[in-house]
Amino acid sequence: MTKTVITGQPGTTVAQAADLMTQNRISAIPVLNKNVKIVGIVSEGDLLRRVEGAQDRTRSWWLSLFSYSTSSARGFIQERGQHLENIMTTQVTTIAVDMPVGQIAQLLDKKHIKRVPVVEDEKLVGIGSRANLLQALAAQPIFHIGFEADEGEKRNIVLGTLANVPGLNPVHLNVVVSGNRVDVWGIVNSNDEEAAAVVAMDATEGLGEVSMHLGRIPNYAWGI
Repeated sequence: MTKTVITGQPGTTVAQAADLMTQNRISAIPVLNKNVKIVGIVSEGDLLRRVEGAQDRTRSWWLSLFSYSTSSARGFIQERGQHLENIMTTQVTTIAVDMPVGQIAQLLDKKHIKRVPVVEDEKLVGIGSRANLLQALAAQPIFHIGFEADEGEKRNIVLGTLANVPGLNPVHLNVVVSGNRVDVWGIVNSNDEEAAAVVAMDATEGLGEVSMHLGRIPNYAWGI
């Protein structure tokens, strides 16, 4: 997560928030109360909607008499309010500091959002964004096999690695380790499974030369 977070307060003006976003090249500002608890968030989308709403401000006064509603009053506040408390989104999705990055990615995708505040004891401690997730993916360590590992240990590591490939059954595989060479023999169901097995092996360093010998069982062998 990004620990240095640019924030605003309910009384921060919209103009000040726009300046903060521009100067810091950020797309949203969490809004905090005096107790450093999140009470809302303002995004670039909220500011852009104000610009779009400005195009409708010349509507005839008498026409509004026939279209008054609570929602239009709320829209008026969001379009013309001068402080963040007027335009901020108050239903804020937050995450805990120990949420796994995979769950964060799913949350961002489900909510269609680009970033999410990170809280601890109900107080803001950071921001998790799509950019942070990309950094986490880029920093994922490749598994290294120690130089002291013997052939049996290497074989078990390879089988364990291949067992994580979706759809690949280790029972259908045979791993032969000889010195600095690894041969994987067996059966897979598709080209994708074979490609995934190769990817899994590529992410493991210290195996030496690796050769994959993966075949297919034709449909007629299964009585299809």
